[in-house]
Amino acid sequence: MSRTPEEHPGPSHQAGNVGGPVEPATAASDDAAAAVALAHALFDAARQGDAAMLARYLDAGVPFTLTNTAGDSLLMLAAYNGHPAIVRDLLARGADAGQQNDRAQTPLAGAVFKGHTDVVRILAAAGADPDAGTPSARAAAEMFGRTELLELFG
Repeated sequence: MSRTPEEHPGPSHQAGNVGGPVEPATAASDDAAAAVALAHALFDAARQGDAAMLARYLDAGVPFTLTNTAGDSLLMLAAYNGHPAIVRDLLARGADAGQQNDRAQTPLAGAVFKGHTDVVRILAAAGADPDAGTPSARAAAEMFGRTELLELFG
């Protein structure tokens, strides 16, 4: 036995919207949910090294300054996860090589911590301060015995 829309207890019936127009509040809520989903997808692209996807959205106008709820920028996520092509692209677009997240961590310190020497070199060449943040990139290099990076920092 099938139910008619009026008998169906699903969300449409409960909201009083049986096939009718979408209410403005619902459309705004859907837009907000789509924006949040897109932001999460872009953060994942930075983490996973999907440079093509990230570039498409940045070219379309998504700000390269986008940060997550912890203050991690796209640059921070790309640097920490060792994606030099994304790091270069974000820096070329104007990303701040020294931008700290909410825990005062820098992309440079993240790259040092993870041992991504190529990313460390790119960020250092872009002017990232090895003594900024907590812990600093210099302190992380000392902690992990990364003498080649300490030499790079001078």
